[in-house]
Amino acid sequence: MTHARAALATAFAASVLVGCAGHKKEAHEARLRYSHIPKDAYAVVAEIRAKPGKEDELRGATLPLVTQVRNEPNNRLYFLHEDRKAPGHFVFYEIFASEADFKAHNATPHVQAWFGQLSALADGDVSVVHLKILGNE
Repeated sequence: MTHARAALATAFAASVLVGCAGHKKEAHEARLRYSHIPKDAYAVVAEIRAKPGKEDELRGATLPLVTQVRNEPNNRLYFLHEDRKAPGHFVFYEIFASEADFKAHNATPHVQAWFGQLSALADGDVSVVHLKILGNE
């Protein structure tokens, strides 16, 4: 093997090892992150669709919730998603410490104000699926 090939092989092997170490670190961090979510946490998936022509307005009314809800004391996770193929179709994934915390979240002024805008912006009501988290023991 030439000196150049040996150097290239050494560099490749080192990059693979660094990549493996990076993956192990990321996996460890993910396990730590998930361990902060109690096994009896309360999760929901909710969705709402904008009325035709109201997609931008509903998005604008909904985006501030991300920061507001994430700052609630017993919120564990909150993601707002929008369907890539159907703009104006929003899906929320939320985890709270308990069902009582989820109910308290729905009673907050920012969520109540958002609900108050839905009759003008949304095509129907919010659909909510209440979930039990599995596999997080």
